[in-house]
Amino acid sequence: MHPNAQTLQRFYTAFAQLDHATMAACYAPNATFDDEAFSLKGRDQIGGMWRMLCTATKKPGAAEHWKLTFSGIEADAAGGKAHWEAHYLFSATGRKVHNIIGGTFTFTPDGLIATHRDRFNFWRWARQALGAPGLLLGWSPSLKRKVRSTAAGNLKKFLAQG
Repeated sequence: MHPNAQTLQRFYTAFAQLDHATMAACYAPNATFDDEAFSLKGRDQIGGMWRMLCTATKKPGAAEHWKLTFSGIEADAAGGKAHWEAHYLFSATGRKVHNIIGGTFTFTPDGLIATHRDRFNFWRWARQALGAPGLLLGWSPSLKRKVRSTAAGNLKKFLAQG
């Protein structure tokens, strides 16, 4: 197995266990992360996001709904990819979500994640996470902007708390 594939294996194994510290250690100091909710720069922001999400998922009432599976890990010196699926309660609404995600990656020469891009069907996610508003507006750029703005604000508050 290529060392970069081992990095992804370590990352997703830690994610399944909600081990945010190991997840953060898989990123380069100047890494970037982007998905439908976040655009982040640097290990501190990225690690903070994973810490925030893992902390919320570990709370009573949410932990028993958590399940992460991953497959299709492929990586070489040029980049990598992985398929992952998460089952969880969306903390803002308490609604059950089954999100299906494709991740693409690039790596530093020493095997750390340099760029990480997750893609998922936002409308599908919004219908599950937000209910009727997601069903009716999940296709709209305005709802996506609202979700991104709320996520950024929540992360900023979380990081300010230490």
